Amino acid sequence: MTEDRNWIHFKGAGQANGKRHIVLVSGDEEYRSEEALPMLAKILATHHGFDCTVLFAINPETGLIDPGCQTNIPGLSQLETADLMILFTRFRELPDDQMKHIVDYTNSGRPVMGLRTATHAFMYSRDLGSPYAKYSWKNEAFDGGYGRQVLGETWISHHGHHGHESTRGLVNPNHADHPVLIGVEDIWGPTDVYKTSKLPDDASILVEGQVLSGMDPQDAPKADTPTMPIAWTRDYHGEGGKPSRVFCTTMGAAPDLVCHDLRRLLVNAAYWCMDESTGGPCCADIVGPYNPTYFGFGTYKQGLSPSSYQ
Repeated sequence: MTEDRNWIHFKGAGQANGKRHIVLVSGDEEYRSEEALPMLAKILATHHGFDCTVLFAINPETGLIDPGCQTNIPGLSQLETADLMILFTRFRELPDDQMKHIVDYTNSGRPVMGLRTATHAFMYSRDLGSPYAKYSWKNEAFDGGYGRQVLGETWISHHGHHGHESTRGLVNPNHADHPVLIGVEDIWGPTDVYKTSKLPDDASILVEGQVLSGMDPQDAPKADTPTMPIAWTRDYHGEGGKPSRVFCTTMGAAPDLVCHDLRRLLVNAAYWCMDESTGGPCCADIVGPYNPTYFGFGTYKQGLSPSSYQ
């Protein structure tokens, strides 16, 4: 592993996929993306040979990870050489020189994966004159901003009772043979199901989210509560004219990723996004210790730098 002061890089093991570069962009206040994405990067690098770079929200005054700092994610220029971007941000308002890298990448035809709060990845309130303000959550002119336009949906509301009702993922039998679902059978996470309104016509719903009546995987489904799509694929036809493969899931918080089959879903999705085959059920075993912080505002581990997650 090599590292810069503001981000970390994991060199892919072996030669099979070593030239593929995945950039994982963290930055949310609640769901501990700064813990989830380094763990996912280690899996992708160690077991699958992908070069992985993880970016963080950095407080420019301290140089430390600060998920509450919505205006700074150093290292986005790494997207210039990326073969896949995995986005897990919430309500960021990045300066134009940083946001340009995300938008240029998105419009390049290269694939995008969005996790949990990526449906509301950006929100501009300080600089409404920015050319990138249209990517805001709830933008009316660019309906739904980045979330709806690129990933397929924006933030609507909690469908399950946040912090009291968990999520059971149900594989859609109509797409059971999809490459993203190879070896995926048992999905559960403590975060609640997000509500969706209407996904675009080209979306393929792979997993439905069933609201459970409590916070244990053995809890019964909540009565009289419909399921909601929680994982889907689609194509994004951006300003560059080349379609991008897109995978999105409204799961993915750090404690969600204790679930082996959810991790396998994400690894499968990375292969699918880059139009590669896993060749069968892939390895999604955690590399090293992983003791994720429970979701919640203000719960992040303070005083850490990117190298703390090496």
